[in-house]
Order: sequence, then structure tokens, then C-alpha cells
Amino acid sequence: MTHVFVYGTLKRGQPNHKVLLGGTHGRAAFQGRGRTAEPYPLVIAGEHNVPRLLNVPGQGHRVVGEIYAVDEQMLRFLDEFEGCPDMYQRTPLPIAVLEWEGTRGAPRETPAADRTVQCFVYSTATFPPEWLHLPYHDNYDSQGQHGLRYNPRENR
Repeated sequence: MTHVFVYGTLKRGQPNHKVLLGGTHGRAAFQGRGRTAEPYPLVIAGEHNVPRLLNVPGQGHRVVGEIYAVDEQMLRFLDEFEGCPDMYQRTPLPIAVLEWEGTRGAPRETPAADRTVQCFVYSTATFPPEWLHLPYHDNYDSQGQHGLRYNPRENR
């Protein structure tokens, strides 16, 4: 099992969370909540209003999301689901733990608040330059006050 940090439509209560459930694509177990150790720009961009974490460390906000322990099958599925490596790139980042519930795939010591855990994160390093001028978010919600409604894949 390896850790993956999700910050957008894969979070609980968001449109794509269902792909993490049921075991169809592999196993994913919620471990806790966290935020990026460094600030990153989280923008809502493109014609489908997709949340994208731009790989520009030091700019933006410390982004809040969820930490999952996933098996190899789920990791391969997420690579395909996220369009890796073309649309997103999977990179390891330190994630500061805010709350920890998990036991499966936990580090030797269960992380406590203010500790970090290494997670794979799907971010994008190739993007139109104007995306850096979009509003930065620290916690994505598809129904948020930003007013930019996510267009689910099944509607495209």
C-alpha cells in the first residue's frame, strides 16, 4: 500500500469519489486529512472547470485534501483516470497531517497532527501561463462559492 493525497473531485462528497469505493479498481482506504507542506496554486481551469494543482511550489496556498492508502491496482487505475503523465504527473510530496484515522498502510508511527507523510499527488507542470493568474484555492469543493461548476466526465 502506498499513500495518495487527493485535493479535488476524488475527495469524499465530490463527484468522482465513487471511483475509490467498492474495490472495482483496486483498494483505497481513507487514512486522514492533510494539507501540502508547501504552498501550491490550486486553480479551477479549462472548459470543464477541473481543479488542478499547478506544480509551482512556494506559490498559492497550503492545499487541504485527503490521504488514502491505495494498492498497486488502484494506483495504476488513478494514473489512467488522471491522464498521467500527459494531463497530470504523479509526484511524491510531503503532506502535513491534520487528522489521522487510518491504520492500514500507516507509517511505522501513526502520524499525529503537525507531522508529515510522503504521498503521491497528481499535479500538473505543463499548463497555459494564464492559469497562474486564476484565483488560488486552499480547499476545493465542486459546489463552492467560486461558482465554477465541475462538468462530470459522463456529461462531456
